Amino acid sequence: MTLWFVFALMTVAAIFAVLWPLGRSSRAQDQGSEVAVYKDQLAEIERDLAAGLILAPEAEAARVEISRRLLAAAASEPATAPTSNLKWRRAAAVLALAGLPLVAVGVYMPLGSPRLQDFPLAQRERGSGMAQSLENLVVQVEQHLEKNPTDGRGWNVLAPVLERLGRFDDAVRAYRNSLTYNGESAERRSDLGEAISAAAGGVVTAEAKAEFERAHALNADDPKANYFLGLAAEQDGRKDDAANIWRGLLARAPADAPWRALVQSSLARVGGGSTLPALSDETIAASKDMAETDRTAMVRGMVDRLATRLKQNGDDVEGWLRLVRAYLVMGERDKALGASADARQAVASNAERLRQLNEGLRTLGIGG
Repeated sequence: MTLWFVFALMTVAAIFAVLWPLGRSSRAQDQGSEVAVYKDQLAEIERDLAAGLILAPEAEAARVEISRRLLAAAASEPATAPTSNLKWRRAAAVLALAGLPLVAVGVYMPLGSPRLQDFPLAQRERGSGMAQSLENLVVQVEQHLEKNPTDGRGWNVLAPVLERLGRFDDAVRAYRNSLTYNGESAERRSDLGEAISAAAGGVVTAEAKAEFERAHALNADDPKANYFLGLAAEQDGRKDDAANIWRGLLARAPADAPWRALVQSSLARVGGGSTLPALSDETIAASKDMAETDRTAMVRGMVDRLATRLKQNGDDVEGWLRLVRAYLVMGERDKALGASADARQAVASNAERLRQLNEGLRTLGIGG
């Protein structure tokens, strides 16, 4: 309420500032207004002449012209002095003072949203400002590349930004130009293949697969090429091939590779997340043909052995994820949650392993 009161006072002050001159008696308020301007111009000529900015002949000519206008203005101003009626001007001022707020409220109430909650400034600036600045940067780089189409470094910078903005077709063109003007590399071929897949809605098309195969030929350990070749195998229905590709990728991957969690979750998706075949979905499903007692004993023994090993080697992030997944497959969510808590405690001292563990748990549907 205080805020609206302040706005009302500000409105009244603004109206008074505009209308106050209308309520004053009619005098020759503008008397000498043009005269003052011309006098200032004469003074300015004298200053310029003293500073050496203009020559004496130019100064004299300007003085003559301005003096002529000064005399004409002085002769005409009394005749054009305002003659409006004071009474009517004061009435117009009072009417505007009372009517403008009423009109503003009458327009705002049906068209405005007085009950709309505030939208934080930080979110407005973050949502629009960052996107706008990125768009401006892209426009500048694109304009530069129109004039310098052989600038390989420019295409190299532009391509990933276009992909981030969702302009996948433009990103594909930029990656092709980057290859043309920067030369062959496994990384550029993989980036091109990824952009082609993104443009196809995440499907590894034949064209994209060809790029990943070229990248693999240049560098057999390129992680992006290997991941997408595995994804292509999965999309073709060859889950065993996909699992083999991803297992090999994980075997060669550094412990702190940022993409490990993604590959682990993909491997779990195709049923190859466990290095122990007995913990796969297929094995547990096959155990249903056994007698209840035998089945329970077999599965429980496997899980218990894995749990015992993890108590001795708590740094094995993949092992913890296999244990949690096994509990989930068996329908023992409480034990899965307990194992996830134990896992977090075991790797708490290693920030990178804790991050990998949390990412893997999220893919299994266990957050927190």
